[in-house]
Amino acid sequence: MFPIRDHNPSGRTPYVTYMLMAANIGLFLSYVGLTQDVRAINGFYAVWSLIPARITYGEGYYTFLSSMFLHAGWLHLAGNMLFLWIFGDNVEDEMGHLPYLGFYLASGVAAALAQYLTEPFSQVPTVGASGAIAGVMGSYLLLFPKARVDVLVIFIIFFRIFAIPAWIMLAIWFGMQFIGGVGADTSAGGVAYWAHAGGFVAGLVLTLPLWMRRGGPGFWIRTDGHPPHPETHYRIGESRIPKIPRR
Repeated sequence: MFPIRDHNPSGRTPYVTYMLMAANIGLFLSYVGLTQDVRAINGFYAVWSLIPARITYGEGYYTFLSSMFLHAGWLHLAGNMLFLWIFGDNVEDEMGHLPYLGFYLASGVAAALAQYLTEPFSQVPTVGASGAIAGVMGSYLLLFPKARVDVLVIFIIFFRIFAIPAWIMLAIWFGMQFIGGVGADTSAGGVAYWAHAGGFVAGLVLTLPLWMRRGGPGFWIRTDGHPPHPETHYRIGESRIPKIPRR
C-alpha cells in the first residue's frame, strides 16, 4: 500500500519543502558514487551518519542533524521524498516557512534520539530523512485527519488506487512501525522503526500548540476533520485492460 498523493491543495508555494527535497537529492548525488566502494562508503558513513556508540562515548553530536540528510540508496531516497512531497506542503502552509523548517529539524533530531535510546551502544549507522518526515506525518494527522489520500494497493497481480482518510493511512503506517520496532533486532541494522515512531510522536506533540491556537477540538468540529478549504478532485479512470469472461 503506497500513498501517491492527497486531495489537500496548499495555499502557498512550499519553498521549504522544495528546498529540503533538493538538499536530500543533491547530497545523495554528491556521494552516490561511493556506494560502489565498500570501504569508501563505510568511511563516509562513519563520519556523517548517526552511530549510537559514538554518541554514548561523547562524539559526533552533529550527526543528529547530518544523518537526516543522508540515504542508503535510490529507493530509500525516492520513498522518503514521495512522503515529504505528499504531506510536507500542507504542514508548511499551516505553520509558515521558517517555523516549519524548525519543526522539521526538531522532529528529525527527536527521531534520531528515539532510535539512539533503543540501542545506545550499537555500531550500526543510521541514515535517512524518514524520522523527520514521520514528524510531518504526525502533524498532518492532527491538522487534517480526514483529508483524503490516494493509495496504490498492490496484491500479486491486482492493483488499484483507493482514496481513504488520512487518519486511516497514517494509523496503519504508525502501527506497522510500532510492531516492527517491538519485533526488530536493533543491533542488526535494517529499518529504523523507532526513529519512525519517535519522529511521528514528536511531530504530533510539536504541532499541539498550533492545533490549540486553531481551536483544538473545536477546530475539528468546525472542519469535521477535513482541510478548511475545497479539496482537489482527481478522476481515476477504469483500466483499459480488457476483461475476459470466464466460461
